[in-house]
Amino acid sequence: MSTFTIINPTTAQPVKDISLADLAQTDTVIAKAAKAFETWKKVAPGDRAKLLRKFASVVDSHIEELAQLEVLNSGHTIGNARWEAGNVRDVLNYYSAAPERLFGRQIPVPNGIDITFKEPLGVIGVIVPWNFPMPIAGWGFAAALATGNTVLLKPAELTPLTAIRLGELALEAGIPEGVLNVVPGKGSVVGARFVSNPTVRKVSFTGSTTVGKGIMAGCAEQVKRVTLELGGKSANIIFEDADIEAAANSAPGGVFDNAGQDCCARTRILVQKSVFDKFMDYFEKSVKAFRCEDPNLDSAGMGPLISQKQKDVVTSYIDDSVAFQGTAPTGPGFWVPPTVLLPKNTQAKSWQEEIFGPVVSVLPFTDEADAIEKANDSIYGLSGSIFTSNLGRAMRVARAVESGNLSVNSHSSVRYWTPFGGFKQSGLGRALGPESLDMYTETKN
Repeated sequence: MSTFTIINPTTAQPVKDISLADLAQTDTVIAKAAKAFETWKKVAPGDRAKLLRKFASVVDSHIEELAQLEVLNSGHTIGNARWEAGNVRDVLNYYSAAPERLFGRQIPVPNGIDITFKEPLGVIGVIVPWNFPMPIAGWGFAAALATGNTVLLKPAELTPLTAIRLGELALEAGIPEGVLNVVPGKGSVVGARFVSNPTVRKVSFTGSTTVGKGIMAGCAEQVKRVTLELGGKSANIIFEDADIEAAANSAPGGVFDNAGQDCCARTRILVQKSVFDKFMDYFEKSVKAFRCEDPNLDSAGMGPLISQKQKDVVTSYIDDSVAFQGTAPTGPGFWVPPTVLLPKNTQAKSWQEEIFGPVVSVLPFTDEADAIEKANDSIYGLSGSIFTSNLGRAMRVARAVESGNLSVNSHSSVRYWTPFGGFKQSGLGRALGPESLDMYTETKN
């Protein structure tokens, strides 16, 4: 059995070694989940709902423990980590209402009645990235469990600690053995086996677009269901009639939160030409005030990047187009300061490629049509923001921008009671909200 050493991103020091499942162990857990499905799918809806509420309650009583574990493993700020643990609780509570409300339909037909049922798929493989280990795990397993499926949860190699703990808490809450299974391991072994093993009926993957394409191709061999939440290069569009100071003050949080390791990060800022200089003056002040520091501090706005490898990737984008930077600690840890670029044009590498770090590019636009064209000039379409005081413009631009999640005069992307997912190469399917239940069921007519 191989192991992986967890590194604390804040100190670059080892934390602990984690055992990684091999192919045979992965198949054993898949078989265990398949056996558990035969009984879990038959649990009465009200009883399944009670178990999910109990799971939520147990998570709630361990919020601080889970948050501290995420700070240690992922370098998330303590404020973010508490929110993330709370999000797992909230998502479980939200989907605990689903088992008793998985309604079919009654459809009139000649000389009779047609009825439909929402049937669970079976064993679900949920593959979670390292940038938001807790919430994205919860988005997958809560809806899947609520609809009567059993779950195989593969955390990222870099960040398995909270997933392992959530698996323990599920058992503590009374979720039967084999229903929620945490399988740490390499993507090339465990994740690939979720794709190739026919007992797994669906794969839900969050991660890079490149890996997602491979998973999609692999699932096609068995016509296996797949949900993909992939990359993003989201635009933050600021019109001249917006509150420019407010837009500039909120922009750092929209891109540098979680050190920019967020597929929803507004990494392209488009500012109307007439207010470009005014915005940049305010933006420079807000970037330099943004606190990149020890994530254990309540005042921290962002912590370190996840690894030295990620730091190397991010810093490769920082070139002579730097307009200004914020500050970051020096010494141990994978630190990169908040960085603002002024690319030469929309073909610049920093404008087109997902950097996944605290780096944002800013360009001017002339009018509404130009803003929409520049925002849509991307293979991605996950999130974005529109700052304007004109409600009609807000609605027009929101409808025209090719993106799955948009917010007006804010940077909100995720609410657990509303659907989340992308257009274009940002993914397929939806997590969260009522739509997610359809991702884990088949309609029987």
